[in-house]
Amino acid sequence: MELKPVIPFEPIKTDKIPVGDQWTAQVKWDGVRILTYFDGDIVGLFNRKLNDRTLQFPELVDIKRYCSAASIVLDGEVIALEKGKPSFHNVMKRDGVRQPDKVPRAMRETPVTYMVFDILFYNGKWITGLPLEQRQEILHDMITPSDDVQLVENFHDPQSLYQVVSAQDLEGIVCKDLTSTYGIKGKDRRWQKLKNYHDLVAVVGGVTFRGDLVNAVLLGLYDREGRLWYIGHAGTGKLTMAEWRALTERIKPLVVKERHFVNKPERIKTAIWLQPAITVKVKFIEWTGGHTLRQPSIQAFVEIPPEKCRLER
Repeated sequence: MELKPVIPFEPIKTDKIPVGDQWTAQVKWDGVRILTYFDGDIVGLFNRKLNDRTLQFPELVDIKRYCSAASIVLDGEVIALEKGKPSFHNVMKRDGVRQPDKVPRAMRETPVTYMVFDILFYNGKWITGLPLEQRQEILHDMITPSDDVQLVENFHDPQSLYQVVSAQDLEGIVCKDLTSTYGIKGKDRRWQKLKNYHDLVAVVGGVTFRGDLVNAVLLGLYDREGRLWYIGHAGTGKLTMAEWRALTERIKPLVVKERHFVNKPERIKTAIWLQPAITVKVKFIEWTGGHTLRQPSIQAFVEIPPEKCRLER
């Protein structure tokens, strides 16, 4: 593949919906960010970290069935539905497949949908300098929606969309400036995300057991000085019993005598301390006055370096 993968543009967080006729809003789909590259010959799929995901999502490789361009780079989110709603846990099971012989079964058990929302490269030229509105016009001309490839819809009343998203317990919305260009490797106010709930990726610094099985993880984030702060524990969420068993085995070589947290967790008497090596995405309601997470729940284990899990406040 001649096209070199790029780091996609990211929205900033906001608590207020931007005002103005140039703003449109889209549902923020809770999945895996995937850019699809087609140089006219070879198709490659890469995530935001520039990791190849062509093996994991082969149903998207046959690009000619849904795209008429001679060459193209698409930006979107791969999602997996559970009871009609995106499940980050399920899509991470697909994203985590590493052995080719396991892919067919994963495709049957966890079908995915590619929610396409932007186009960066078209018929031999980078078009990131065009306004979003114009890029979307090209995108709609090039893509034929199907069961597993959909174009993300624009809504010109962001407040109403946010109310609907909140009522459906979806992740949130992204407001985008229709006059704006696309900033490769950028992150600024051209795109702004307003979340219905909070999530973050935390380090697992300890666990507790019920019998012979791990039943909760102790979570932490690093500060600017590299110190790991305990922020709460989670024992609920999306994990199956098989995944709890797998975690119980996974932590065995990570057990240490002394805790890495600089502050004292409330479950210190029953905790088993770990070398901070495992990272997990958790969903939560809010931060408490004691600087811990309120009602955190496990969404999925992720491949993000522990040192990237940092306190934002």
